[in-house]
Amino acid sequence: MPLLVTAMAPVAGLIPLVSGTSPVFLALLGGLAARAGGAGVMVGAMRVAFWGVLAMALTAGVGWLFGTVA
Repeated sequence: MPLLVTAMAPVAGLIPLVSGTSPVFLALLGGLAARAGGAGVMVGAMRVAFWGVLAMALTAGVGWLFGTVA
């Protein structure tokens, strides 16, 4: 789903748009997976979104540390 945003977004706003929509997509998929597994939808959505955003932040931090962030 972030690839669809990448394909449709203007180049100037690419990083903010992908960074902003990715947590939304993570939450949707986490909720869907929780529903399929019979767990609480909100808990699943928040758990997947939280860990996904944390992974994105750590990746961006390492990129910044090594000077590779766009």
